[in-house]
Amino acid sequence: MPSDGLQLPLPLQAPPATGDAPLVPARMVNEWVYCPRLAFLEWVEGEWAETGDTAEGTRAHARVDEGGGKLAAPDQTTDEDSPARRARSVTLSSERLGVIAKIDMIDVEGGRVTPIDIKKGKRPHVAHGAYEPERVQVCVQALILEDNGYKVDEGALWFAESRERVPVPLTEELRAATLRAIHELRLVAASGRRPPPLADSPKCVRCALAGICLPDETNFFRKGVVPRPLNPADDPALPLYVQTPGARVRKSGETLIIETDDAKAETPLINVSELALFGPVSVTTPTLHELFRADIPVAFFSTGGWLMGHASGTGPENAHIRTNQYHAAFDDRRCLAIARGLVAAKIRNQRTLLRRNWRDEKTEDGKVEALESLKRLAAQADHAADTPALLGYEGEAAAVYFRHFDRMLAGASDFSFEKRNRRPPEDPVNALLSLGYSLLVRTFLAALQSIGFDPYRGFYHVIRHGRPALALDMMEPYRPIIADSTVINVINNSEVKPTDFLRNGPACSIKPAGRKTFIAAYERRLDMETTHPVFGYRVSMRRLIHVQMRLLARHLDGEIDYYPHYIPR
Repeated sequence: MPSDGLQLPLPLQAPPATGDAPLVPARMVNEWVYCPRLAFLEWVEGEWAETGDTAEGTRAHARVDEGGGKLAAPDQTTDEDSPARRARSVTLSSERLGVIAKIDMIDVEGGRVTPIDIKKGKRPHVAHGAYEPERVQVCVQALILEDNGYKVDEGALWFAESRERVPVPLTEELRAATLRAIHELRLVAASGRRPPPLADSPKCVRCALAGICLPDETNFFRKGVVPRPLNPADDPALPLYVQTPGARVRKSGETLIIETDDAKAETPLINVSELALFGPVSVTTPTLHELFRADIPVAFFSTGGWLMGHASGTGPENAHIRTNQYHAAFDDRRCLAIARGLVAAKIRNQRTLLRRNWRDEKTEDGKVEALESLKRLAAQADHAADTPALLGYEGEAAAVYFRHFDRMLAGASDFSFEKRNRRPPEDPVNALLSLGYSLLVRTFLAALQSIGFDPYRGFYHVIRHGRPALALDMMEPYRPIIADSTVINVINNSEVKPTDFLRNGPACSIKPAGRKTFIAAYERRLDMETTHPVFGYRVSMRRLIHVQMRLLARHLDGEIDYYPHYIPR
């Protein structure tokens, strides 16, 4: 029976959906019962992560989605003697409840209709024949059908793997639970307040959005709970670099094809996280369309390795992240607080790199003095009175750090280094540093954009047309840890040689073969595992960057009190 007269134990009910108010999909009500935070992330903030399970679910619905979506009007289904019929993929809505559903199948028989929802797995052996979120989703579909004038006695679930049909009786208890879930979800969505994460729940381990939600990491700041290892710890997709002059990138189905005049290479699209093109390399429009559909960004570099531009699809739907970012960016006090932390973390990481890699035993006194100076400057940066003072501490620390940079290099006669210079770099070490920083900008720009930030509005770097200020801000602590350490390793391990560089007047540039070697070393550095200094679990540097940028978003929206910097011992 319809539930119009049912009294719900609700403090407040959501009003009917009118005008431009969005209708909540029935699947989101399922998610709300399963995990309120998951429903909020998907429905309100537009977050999504494709996994093997979600892809399998899509395949399970493929045949249904071809069904045409036609269902006879209510007055044409009242004849109890009419033959049984089935409609597939029917979309209906209820403005009274503010919900919409794409119903997989509807059986029409004896004047009654039965909504059937398809699930990819096997029937679980639990009470009622199915879990509550799935039964609630079917009940939402039944309530929508009733609001559209159809008679519904029960619903059903079809489990594709075990090929079993489980009836879902529309009891008053299920109806009440369903209506409560609908109203709660709509009211929380209207409030814009993200529900807290589940605490130590086994649901989080298999959740596709665990790396976006960060339930244990958030609870660490809220309750001091030690996080479980991040799952998944890393993304198997990696950046694809193309730097051969005249190379062409096209697609064939789900495969990217890279062609040169005398060679061809292929790679599955699913294995690519970013596409980086150096110099005169072309990419076809259909390929760009496919990359944008898959949320794979494209970075364009000059032949010399300068980042020229960045292209992506429409980007994340989560406007709340950018809203919070802009609020903070227009607050001078918050900008200064964030900038202090970034600069202090950078100086501490410069000190760590010097301490770990100092090779000249004859200059121990200089080492102690340099480390003490950097320690002092990091402490001063933590309490800088204003941005000019902070710039002064950063500049002084850079002078100390780069004055002793050659102490970390083997074979200084082949790779002599006196000072940091750029535009253009004047020696091989500076050429490598510039390339490393350019790659690091691309890494952070892609990470920030994938999460939903505006990479061009920062807190510390001056806003300038075409300058990714936020990417430059957030990469500061990682310059020594990732870029500088890669430079040190390729020189000390003789991976790059003096013959890998070209000189043109005062300028020094790296040849394609040397650049390829350096890029490979840079990617290896990102793949190296590290222990998160706050959470204690092991994670790759590549994954850690994404975790840190998610934590920045959580800090800016007030969910965690402070942004934890990555400062290894």
